[in-house]
Amino acid sequence: MYLVGRRDVLDKTNNPTIMTSYGGYGVSMTPRFSVFVAFLMERGCLFALPNIRGGSEFGVEWHNAAKRRNRQIAYDDFLFAAEWLTKTGRTSPQKLAIFGGSNSGLLVGAALTQRPHLFRAVVCMVPMLDMLRYHLYDNAHVWKDEFGTADDPEDFAALAKYSPYHQVRQGLAYPATMLVSGDADQNCNPLHARKMTARLQAANASSCPIFIDYNQFRGHSPVLPLSERIEALTDRMAFLCDQLQLPV
Repeated sequence: MYLVGRRDVLDKTNNPTIMTSYGGYGVSMTPRFSVFVAFLMERGCLFALPNIRGGSEFGVEWHNAAKRRNRQIAYDDFLFAAEWLTKTGRTSPQKLAIFGGSNSGLLVGAALTQRPHLFRAVVCMVPMLDMLRYHLYDNAHVWKDEFGTADDPEDFAALAKYSPYHQVRQGLAYPATMLVSGDADQNCNPLHARKMTARLQAANASSCPIFIDYNQFRGHSPVLPLSERIEALTDRMAFLCDQLQLPV
């Protein structure tokens, strides 16, 4: 796991912390610049990036270890990383936020539903969350080799255990959650984010906000005009600054 932050933050404990990963398709999380992450780090956040299985950071076997019916292994790696951050005093559940989009949106959706008390806030962008029906919409069936589908009984059993939409439980206290989607997304159909928002709002027993940032022109890639992209990014930054009590 990579830990990045200002020098004074790295020397402290109980920091506000943001964490993401990917864990799928054999995609490695390589170094890159992120305005979102840089902005939050400047305000005192520790940034954590665990190299979870499902990617290929350590070769093809790293990918295969969390593929298809073994998908839960990727989510376990992510949750264990979050637990390590809290057990070593680097942060606490009230100061830990997770974010991700696309396959990473599925990742944070699984983390949110499996361990809701481990996180303060979640930003879940353009995700797939109903893993029993994902393959029925748009061109998502092309990912059946990565996830399997509910048409196969053994795949169904594995998918049902982690499908975030089906793992929401009535009366649990869920963290503050911002889902992001739009009508133009043909990779991860917007129905996932829409009905997950409704399901979480109906089940939630906490006072934390659960809402969706929706734009009819938003697709899977950042193709909106720059002015609208800036506004959307500002909303996500403001959400986490509010939940993690960061200075603005």
